Amino acid sequence: MAWIVLAIVAALAVYVVLLYNGLVRRRQMAEEGWSGIDVQLKRRADLVPNLVEAVRGYATHERELLERVTEARNQARAVAPDDVAGRAQAEGVLSGVLGRLLAVAESYPDLKASQNFVQLQQQLGELENEIQMARRYYNGATRELNVMVESFPSNLVAGAFGFAKRAFFETDEASRAVPKVSFPG
Repeated sequence: MAWIVLAIVAALAVYVVLLYNGLVRRRQMAEEGWSGIDVQLKRRADLVPNLVEAVRGYATHERELLERVTEARNQARAVAPDDVAGRAQAEGVLSGVLGRLLAVAESYPDLKASQNFVQLQQQLGELENEIQMARRYYNGATRELNVMVESFPSNLVAGAFGFAKRAFFETDEASRAVPKVSFPG
């Protein structure tokens, strides 16, 4: 009889260890995903001043928009690295003003023909695609972690060892809107 109880306790211990290791693996994948997003967002933030300078030379009367782009970039960089929701909101604002900046650039033929601007625009487009891929990876890893944190019986192990749900990196409705551009005239 003692052997049966010992076998059950040993099996239960092995099961708890497997659940714990699964939670650790999923947490690490989510952290890796967030790191990928963070790297791409930093690359985009580093590209913004070059883009603003390229546009500034051609679109001098767009000063207010250029200032908003710079302000949005600075606000996005000021958000705490582990504040996923705050970072998503700030990056959404930056995406919105960058979209307006690129829309304004369309009305300047000399700017559109500038090789420097074209390269910056291409780099920004590639970065946006990489950000989206990193976001999908992070959100998938976060979903897997959150499912384990909420599902029975892994939620018992998660609660006992302090595993918590993570926030998804979602864009807000404002950043998805098509930029509206109007010119004085």
